[in-house]
Amino acid sequence: MKDGFVRVAAVTPEIRVADCVYNTESICRGLDEAYEKKAKLIVFPELCITGYTCGDLFWQEKLLREAGNSLAKIVKHTSGKDGLVFVGLPWEKDGKLYNVAAAVSSGKLLGFVPKHYLPNYNEFYEARHFEQGNARVDWVKVDGTPVPFGMNLLFCADIPEGFCVAAELCEDLWAANPPSTAHALAGANVIVNLSASDEVTGKSLYRESLIAGQSARLLCGYLYASAGEGESTQDLVFGGHNLIAENGHILKESPRFSCGTVTAELDISRLRAERRRMTTFCPCGAEQYEKIRFHLEEEETELTRAFDPAPFVPSGQEDRARRCEEIFTIQALGLKKRLQHTGSKAAVVGISGGLDSTLALLVMTKAYDMLGLPRSQMTAVTMPGFGTTDRTYNNACELTRRLGAELLEVKIGDAVMQHFGDIGHDPSVHDVTYENSQARERTQILMDIANKKGGMVIGTGDMSELALGWATYNGDHMSMYGVNCSVPKTLVRHLVRYYADTCGDAAISQILYDVLDTPVSPELLPPKDGQISQKTEDLVGPYELHDFFLYYLLRFGYAPSKIYRAAKLAFAGTYDHETILKWLKKFYWRFFSQQFKRSCVPDGPKVGSVALSPRGDLRMPSDACVKIWTDELESYSSAMQ
Repeated sequence: MKDGFVRVAAVTPEIRVADCVYNTESICRGLDEAYEKKAKLIVFPELCITGYTCGDLFWQEKLLREAGNSLAKIVKHTSGKDGLVFVGLPWEKDGKLYNVAAAVSSGKLLGFVPKHYLPNYNEFYEARHFEQGNARVDWVKVDGTPVPFGMNLLFCADIPEGFCVAAELCEDLWAANPPSTAHALAGANVIVNLSASDEVTGKSLYRESLIAGQSARLLCGYLYASAGEGESTQDLVFGGHNLIAENGHILKESPRFSCGTVTAELDISRLRAERRRMTTFCPCGAEQYEKIRFHLEEEETELTRAFDPAPFVPSGQEDRARRCEEIFTIQALGLKKRLQHTGSKAAVVGISGGLDSTLALLVMTKAYDMLGLPRSQMTAVTMPGFGTTDRTYNNACELTRRLGAELLEVKIGDAVMQHFGDIGHDPSVHDVTYENSQARERTQILMDIANKKGGMVIGTGDMSELALGWATYNGDHMSMYGVNCSVPKTLVRHLVRYYADTCGDAAISQILYDVLDTPVSPELLPPKDGQISQKTEDLVGPYELHDFFLYYLLRFGYAPSKIYRAAKLAFAGTYDHETILKWLKKFYWRFFSQQFKRSCVPDGPKVGSVALSPRGDLRMPSDACVKIWTDELESYSSAMQ
């Protein structure tokens, strides 16, 4: 359970209707398989000890007695085993019959959760046999031991911190006001559902969306186990469709029309972080619940869940194209509004032939098209300096012409040399003064051209550069509206490629493909043999790593050790552990030390779930200390030496 990960299992055993002995043996085999897979939370289907389709046999005393005996055997089978188990059976209380989930852990019966919503329509007739469960917790005696009985039960583990489970049964989820809503608000961050959901055409898709949606709404893990083979097919077929969801995403699901076990790891600390962040998630009603404690042994969970190495970029081509079009539209609409509001007669951008300025120019083009303005009112300024190469210069100029914008060229060499003389800097010393003087000269040029044209300067810097502080303060750091400010570098590349693939102009596409093949560089140092000599990722590290670190730091509040663990899995075979650790340390140092630059960035549109605006998503002091974060990583450095 290290880092808050808990492996869970949904199990559909093969059963025989009304054969409790056979079913118990099958359930115990399923338990053993789940234990073998190190599952700590295991859920079985609704009424699986007897079978859901017993019909009027539920009135038979013999069946009920055998179900109770079977539960005792299952409880005994869990002795000495680590985990929390939910299994379904009929249970008599106060002369009435209830459809319940029995919670069991390490040889102890912890409680009974009765089903509340009893479907009595179409193919279902549960109200014929069962009584509606109540929220209020009563106590029943089982072999002389008091056991809590009621919907309002929370099963709380000592490890990992905050791991809290509640149960509902099948139709409870499908109702307008599911019990799981109250459970979650009372503190449960994992919901288990014991179900017997029959299969009809199209139902599986609805089931998936329902479970994913409920897990998103409640910011929880949702574990769903459904009845399968062995149930009566007199009128229905049950598919054993098991699903494990977390905060809106289906982590694992079983193939339908089968029996077996599906496992996944839930990230409990991630769910808790989401709830802390969401001010509209308002806990309430915990005082109406009975908390049942259970123990889990501390151990490291082997992770089978995948971590996408590019979390900002959708993996599927269709999803990626849709996302790119949506982001382009958000960026362009943001700029459109700003141009309209300020009455700007022109938009001015510095065009370098690199990815960021290319994307900014493409966004400007879309905004002008939305406004119905001629593209000739856009101005792209190329400002060759000491590091400019023919490749980037030619791409910048030709792209501007092809898009129909005005192209201006202002060489900065003489002005920067004059500035070096004014401040007494030796131009042979290629230090930060040498580099930043060029960036600030370019920004001055853009601002003054914008003033001359009655327009505004459009910023090109992306979110990854802002996160690392890889921008010259009051140089490329500054503009009048930053269209790329919430777009990470890994996504910038896909946006440019999307435009190249869909613009319908072969010449523009060819230029954009060459821009994509050009190394990322500020081009502030003289080239070597006509080629770019200053490659950004050699200096600050791979952007794909930094974007991964940024996502899990800000989106889910992961600790450094957890980010490192996830990165090792995500980039296995791409970067070794030493390289990941090196750049993770560098990321933390730069992220904290460079906040002062982010505290005064220009306006710009948020496009995704992570953003760095000091007026929006990131209210961070500029002088916060990074020590507790970097100290956590030092033990890994020591272990590698």
